[in-house]
Amino acid sequence: MTSSLSPSRVTTRLGEVARFGTVGLAGYVTDVVVFNLLRYAGDPGVLEHKPVTAKILSVAVAMIVTYVGNRQWTWRGRSNRSVHREVVLFVVMNGIGMLIAVGCLAFSHYVLGLDSALADNISANVVGLGLGTLFRFWAYRRFVFPDGDPAEPS
Repeated sequence: MTSSLSPSRVTTRLGEVARFGTVGLAGYVTDVVVFNLLRYAGDPGVLEHKPVTAKILSVAVAMIVTYVGNRQWTWRGRSNRSVHREVVLFVVMNGIGMLIAVGCLAFSHYVLGLDSALADNISANVVGLGLGTLFRFWAYRRFVFPDGDPAEPS
């Protein structure tokens, strides 16, 4: 019987966390850059007065980056579902993660009245994205890229 804390499992999990973190960092940079370009590039920014819309669009772009990175690198050997089902689950889990970030932004911006660029970035890209990332790691590992049965036909 293998211990749940065996050295090989710990090494495997640490590798997943490191790869997920690297892919997540690329997604985070994409998300923050796109969000700020939409809100603040130009005078006025394209979505200067629509922080939630800007966040939804920035997450959508970052989602493409993170799907490719996680599928091709983080969990490349864990495919046991059709690509269509995997993408649908990935989008659903990202949607939930996005709702966490957007909820933090909306609460801070509209309820608390903290509407500066710094406040929007802290609520959306630190608090919201941090909580969403914890959810995503668990959800991707459990539902999107599970370890288990052999691959189904696509």
